[in-house]
Amino acid sequence: MKIIGTGAYLPGKPITNADLARVMDTNDEWIRQRTGITQRHFCDPGEGPADLAVHASQRALDAAGIGAADIDYVLFSTMTPDHIFPGSGPLLTARLGCGTIPALDLRTQCAAFPFSLQVADGLLKSGAARRILIVGAEAHAGLMPWRDWDILRGERDGSPDKGAFAFATAHRGWSILFGDGAGALIVEASADPGPGLVAIDLHTDGRYAEQLYVPAGFKNQPYASPAQLEAGAFYPSMDGREIFKHAVTKLPRSVRAVCAKADVALDDVDWFIAHQANARINDAICDRLKVDGRRVPSNIDRYGNTSGATIPILVDEMRRDGRLRDGQLACFLALGAGLHWGSALVRL
Repeated sequence: MKIIGTGAYLPGKPITNADLARVMDTNDEWIRQRTGITQRHFCDPGEGPADLAVHASQRALDAAGIGAADIDYVLFSTMTPDHIFPGSGPLLTARLGCGTIPALDLRTQCAAFPFSLQVADGLLKSGAARRILIVGAEAHAGLMPWRDWDILRGERDGSPDKGAFAFATAHRGWSILFGDGAGALIVEASADPGPGLVAIDLHTDGRYAEQLYVPAGFKNQPYASPAQLEAGAFYPSMDGREIFKHAVTKLPRSVRAVCAKADVALDDVDWFIAHQANARINDAICDRLKVDGRRVPSNIDRYGNTSGATIPILVDEMRRDGRLRDGQLACFLALGAGLHWGSALVRL
């Protein structure tokens, strides 16, 4: 499995921490100290993950020097789909002009990338596909708890009413984290024995599902009601302290496990490319693995947590600026709602 092209796309102008302070009780210092985030991007109304994915995918196709007709399988990861159903994969393939190739939507949230690599590797080795478009795209804007987008974006002076301000503030613990964006990679089967998935270590444990989840769903009859809306059931519920503990214990353990499977020392890994959830989490992982922070790249300060898109966006940046090169050994690691987590060791 060889990466032959990458692309990324961020919608709209950056929304700073100071912009968030217009619609909730927060400030730049409070957010930066807790997350490392200074700004993020959000979709416009009517813009969804498939729209973002079209831009990122086209840039990946251009980088690879191929057309949409040369793709024969799509893996689309998002936790913020355009619709309840169908998934966003079919919308992307139709927009790109891929014909009737299979498009598989994956729901492993922020852990999407290592899971996608395992699926892609299996499809290529089985002969079911020869060239795969892997996409992560998120439109978190619809999840955000504020109502006055025009005030947030500086299009209107003034302040939200007290109720709207209080409601947004009540959800600031998670809402300050997220941003929108898309990243795409194209991988193909290669006769070269060098590049490919070297080892993988993946896990799922649903016992912790309610530590990070959206309570609304089809267990409710009807699945949407005014009472649920009033109760905030359509907004995420997150136990931030517990998720932090899971990330800083489970991910270092997984990295060591995947390196052991490949008989590779941590010092042999060129890059540890982690999901961009929170700068404090990745700093703690560095400390526990005792690796140089320069080998754990980050862009969360500029984009926030784009969930399934964070690693593909970072990979695109690193390929375009020359940091990520053929022959290097990269370890991709992520944890997301589910809980899903794991790491993948890839020779580029």
